[in-house]
Amino acid sequence: MESETLHLDIDYVGSSGILLSIEQKTSLQNSLLILKHQNKFKKVVFWGKITGCSKDYFIAQGVGNDEMKDKKTFYSLDCNKWALLPIATDELKILCSRIKGRFAGDPSYEYEHVEIRKVPGENGEENEEETTIAIREEERLAVTIDTIDRDVKIVPRGAYVKLPTGEIQSNPSFGGLSTSNAAKLTSYFHFDKSASLNKRNIIQKATFDKSLDFLGDISGDVPKGSWSVQFERGDAVATIRSLLWIGSIFFHVPNSRQYGQVYFGNGEMNLDLPFML
Repeated sequence: MESETLHLDIDYVGSSGILLSIEQKTSLQNSLLILKHQNKFKKVVFWGKITGCSKDYFIAQGVGNDEMKDKKTFYSLDCNKWALLPIATDELKILCSRIKGRFAGDPSYEYEHVEIRKVPGENGEENEEETTIAIREEERLAVTIDTIDRDVKIVPRGAYVKLPTGEIQSNPSFGGLSTSNAAKLTSYFHFDKSASLNKRNIIQKATFDKSLDFLGDISGDVPKGSWSVQFERGDAVATIRSLLWIGSIFFHVPNSRQYGQVYFGNGEMNLDLPFML
C-alpha cells in the first residue's frame, strides 16, 4: 500500500482482521514520508507486518524508477525508526530454508545451524566434521519478505507498463478493472521478474499487448485453489486472499485506480495447503 494513502487503503482490508491503531497510522505516515525524502525514492509502500515472539516487524519498501528492480526493503520495531535489510542472496536463501518456527522479534538474534561434512582423512578414510553456521534474524527476515513477494505479490492487469527501455513503471492510463474482470484470476499478474508466460497457449499469446502482458497471471498457480476471490460491500471491493501465505490480502476497487496489498502474518508458509483443498 502506498504510504500517502495508507490511512484510507488499510480500511479496505479491515474485514480480514488487518488493523492499525491510530498511533501506528500516524507514525507510519510521518516516518515513511521522511524515509522517502531521505533516500530520494519515487515512492514508498507499506508492505505489512511480520509478528515475532517478543516484538513485531513493520516492513516498508522504497522504489525507484524501475519499480521491479529498483527496490529496497526496510524494517521497524516502533513505526518510527527504519533500518535497511540486507539483500536476499541465493546463498542466504539456502541457509535460511533450514530454519523453522516463528521469528524471535530481535533483529540481532542468531540462529545456529550445524552442518556435518565429510573431509578426507588419513589412509584414504573420510572423517566427519561439524561446522556451526550462524544466521541473523535480520537475514532470515530479508529472505522471507523476498519469498513472499515472489510467490504472492500481485497487481491488476494494466496497472504497470513495460517501456521500450525495459523499465517497468506505473501506467498513468490505468483506470481499473471492470467488475466482471475483477472476479477473474487471469486479470491479476505476479509482480516478479521470474513470472513465466510459458503456461499460456498460442491463441492467448496472439492477443497479448507486449507492453501490458509481460508478466504471468495467477490462474495457473500450483496448487490449484491457492487463491480466494471475494467481493465485499456488494461488488464495490474485490478482495483476493492467498491461502499459501495466510495473511496476504490484496484489494481492488473496480473501475478505479485504487488497489493495494499487505501482509500481516507470522512469516511461515502454509505447508498444509495441499491437504486443505
